Amino acid sequence: MAGKAKIDIAYLKEALQEPANFWGIAGFAVAAAYTQSVVPLGAALVAEGVYLATVPASALYRRYIDGRRKQQLLKDRERKRDRLLETFDPREKEAVIYLRHLKTQIYDNYKKFTGSNEVPANLKSLDQRWEDFVDLLDVYRRRKKHLRSINRQAVQNQLTQAERAVETAADERARRVQQANAEILKRRLSAFGELDRSVKLVEGQLQSIENFFGLVNDQVVTLPTPERVTALDFEQLSDSIAMTKQMLEETSDVMGTLDAHNREIGNLDLLTTGNKQ
Repeated sequence: MAGKAKIDIAYLKEALQEPANFWGIAGFAVAAAYTQSVVPLGAALVAEGVYLATVPASALYRRYIDGRRKQQLLKDRERKRDRLLETFDPREKEAVIYLRHLKTQIYDNYKKFTGSNEVPANLKSLDQRWEDFVDLLDVYRRRKKHLRSINRQAVQNQLTQAERAVETAADERARRVQQANAEILKRRLSAFGELDRSVKLVEGQLQSIENFFGLVNDQVVTLPTPERVTALDFEQLSDSIAMTKQMLEETSDVMGTLDAHNREIGNLDLLTTGNKQ
């Protein structure tokens, strides 16, 4: 025998805050004031108890709340992305706006040439690919800006000096200090290499997304049948983007570990994220 649906506190709070619930309680309060009787208040308590015992546990109400939350999350994400776009330079904004326009054009062309009123799910995934493009472009521009702020030759010169100091150290303590400094400098140079490779990878991925949008639009125009258009390999691009994001996360871990180690030994001037951001 199935048990009663469990009342989730989150849905209970939503139900309490519903305008219908508020106005219902207000109506009973007005009736009580008008009749100078506590009977409407008692009825209000009973009605509220039934309401809170049934509505938050209702599958229909939960679907409604879940849908409302999803819409709110989408709006919040759009606002966040709009704020991010405001930080882009004119050339970066142009690339983002062009790709968004191309996406809209693809949807319009699909409906026009196939006679369909709806865009299929895999084609609609271009919405997410456009968001990926914006996110990756943000990573690309920030990392490239950081690379431009780095004087690698200066770090290499510091490493050479540290290695020479290790060889000429007067005692074991001095040698260990210089050896630790040399290791940090080696790791920083290695991190620069990782950062440089990640920038090149993201640059290639951005070009791949742009080219895929162009390919889809070409196919929509030249192959105006739903089956031919939706046969395009959307998953390949999705997998490629996922791989790129994973690589970026790994690189971020490397840079974060390096910064943490620099802080521990007091080499604040070597922090990879503290200079000229």
